[in-house]
Amino acid sequence: MMTTGSLFAIRRAIVVLGLCMLSLAMAGGLARAQSGDGPPVYERDAINAGLPGEPPGYYDTPQATMESFHDAAEREDWAAAAHALDLGFLPPEQQASAGPRLARQLHAVLGRAMTLDWDALPDRPDALDDTSSSKNPMAGVPRRDIRLGRIDMPTRAVTARIARYQAGDGDPRWLIAGQTVQNLPQLYERYGPTAFEQALPQMLRQPAFWTLLWWEVIALPFVIAVAFLAAALTWRALRTLSDRYGDMWIVGVLDAVRTPVALFAFAGTFAVMRQLFFTFSGPIAAILDPVQILAIVLAIAAIFLAVIEGILDTVAQNQIDDISEPEAERDRNYYTTLSAVRRIVIVILLLVAIGVVLMQTNLTETLGFSLVASAGFLTLILAFAARTMLGDVMASLQIAFSKTARIGDAVKYDGNWSYVEKIGFTHLRLRTWDERRVLVPVGQFVQSSFENWTKTDPSLMEVARLHLDHRADIAKLREEFANFVENDDDAISPEEAKMQVVDHTDRAMVVRMIVRATDPSTGWDMLCRLREHMLHAAAQMDAAAGAEPASAFLPRDREVRMDESGDAS
Repeated sequence: MMTTGSLFAIRRAIVVLGLCMLSLAMAGGLARAQSGDGPPVYERDAINAGLPGEPPGYYDTPQATMESFHDAAEREDWAAAAHALDLGFLPPEQQASAGPRLARQLHAVLGRAMTLDWDALPDRPDALDDTSSSKNPMAGVPRRDIRLGRIDMPTRAVTARIARYQAGDGDPRWLIAGQTVQNLPQLYERYGPTAFEQALPQMLRQPAFWTLLWWEVIALPFVIAVAFLAAALTWRALRTLSDRYGDMWIVGVLDAVRTPVALFAFAGTFAVMRQLFFTFSGPIAAILDPVQILAIVLAIAAIFLAVIEGILDTVAQNQIDDISEPEAERDRNYYTTLSAVRRIVIVILLLVAIGVVLMQTNLTETLGFSLVASAGFLTLILAFAARTMLGDVMASLQIAFSKTARIGDAVKYDGNWSYVEKIGFTHLRLRTWDERRVLVPVGQFVQSSFENWTKTDPSLMEVARLHLDHRADIAKLREEFANFVENDDDAISPEEAKMQVVDHTDRAMVVRMIVRATDPSTGWDMLCRLREHMLHAAAQMDAAAGAEPASAFLPRDREVRMDESGDAS
């Protein structure tokens, strides 16, 4: 009789045996895949059965197929070039007539819509990529189709592919994938030669240098010149329109949008002429397309920004007279908030513009940017370069929202008494009392201490000092001081006014006078008048005292004479 322990041992042995058989099966499958048995292919009953003759050239590797196609296309042997296309979606009786036409369209599309990377085409029958790093999921794996590139269409992006086909026991062949061939009529309608190009003489359609044809060498400077002319005419028209309106509020908006609208006219004219008359070859288009999109997006963003700037300036000018006036507390808050909103709008527009450019141009797949981006080198450079700028931008927004220094506030920074005239992204513009402009980095301004004289109350205590003789009658001077405080229009809060002896030296005593003024600007003028008034009063009292030894107001130098006996006189 079998025990429970025996049943458990048998069950465990069965499980171990099953796992071993499964491992052997997987290892055998992997060995067969690595040895090349059963290559991945697309099965077909027949390959291009309707094309006459044997396929010329070699089609055993992706690179060989593309070379055979381009060799036949250069000879304009479109019947031979058609053998590089998968025409299985067509009935055999239509392949002979449609094949050369599709081959000619493919040659035009490949030359104008994309740049073929020959180094990326495998020259192995299994298209195994043995050069990529182990992190690439397709490294060391046989493939049956390869992506040649991406072609942009108005509503979607089309992928061009080359695939491996096999009919029965025949040798596998690499051909332009059937789905790509089916898309050729639409692609040719977009990227094929325009009616204007086809009407050009045959001589101008011959190769010139690099990948340019002679008509491209002539047309490119011509298109740029026409675009410049359109931009110049637009700029001049906006200037004439601005002069016609005179002093109206719309003049500011027209002046602000003049340059971005001219840029948009340039980029728009360039794009329209390319769309209607000229379709440049792939390498030229790979350079022109990102530049064209970048110019259009920047122009549109600049137009929106200029309009917003003009509207905000108009609103501010209509509601704000002089933000440096003491009673303009609400206006200073209002204008500072507008300034913050303006900077936020600028940041949003820039981010949207950058996003649109990156999505439309696909820079990571063109112009070699993918090599830099994959290494992270570009990210490091941009982060280091933008570190200080981003810090200043955040500090600018911090000032605007916390309102530690508002536009129009009177501040004392680094020994300069000035007004905050503008809070920018990277710099603060200060207007000093003598009309100088001091530009201070926003980050430095935030990290430093400064006096804000109009943060809560624009009135402040002004202080003047006089050096008087030790025998001066302070009581009489206080009467003159009180008389000035009572009669001067800019002196407020007479009960806070004080005149005190705060120090003395071997020559004079120091008298301090404190008076409250309505604001820093009028306070400075009032302080100068107070100093003049008190010096004049002291001089008059000093002259009235005459030679009386017990009374003097202005400081004097004293001499002590010693007689022969040593007594002072």
